[in-house]
Amino acid sequence: MKRFHVHVAVDNLQDSVRFYSKLFAASPAVIQPDYAKWMLDDPKVNFAISSRGERTGIDHLGFQVESTEELTGMKSQLEAADAALIEQTGAACCYSRSDKYWVQDPSGIAWETFHSLGVVPVYGEDNPKTLERSCCIPLAKAANDQTDTCCIPAGSNARSACCK
Repeated sequence: MKRFHVHVAVDNLQDSVRFYSKLFAASPAVIQPDYAKWMLDDPKVNFAISSRGERTGIDHLGFQVESTEELTGMKSQLEAADAALIEQTGAACCYSRSDKYWVQDPSGIAWETFHSLGVVPVYGEDNPKTLERSCCIPLAKAANDQTDTCCIPAGSNARSACCK
């Protein structure tokens, strides 16, 4: 079963944790100095906030699935919605390791569909080069470029909140 995912960039994490904890009548399932996540069952949503963005507001939306098979099943729907689908395997993001697909809607909002595989101790990749930008939303790579880059998938004029 899918769980809707919302990630919001906030100005003040502590104030936002207090607000959303009262709004949801639940404490976060995950809380870090720069990140918090609620895994709600009613409504079934993975709601995350972070203080890592350049601007506040919706960072990205998506679906969390429960299995590799369900993720594979979503791939054709995502490809039908956006030809620029980006696949990440074993990505470290938001204190989790996940396999995921990214697409972008016509307005430039990034959509992440992912299956979580486990937890990791850092927000982004455990790599000094990527730790300083700690980006979860990749930019499509140039055909000859094998380096990870930051931002939402190619074709958008909007920049992800994680981009510097």
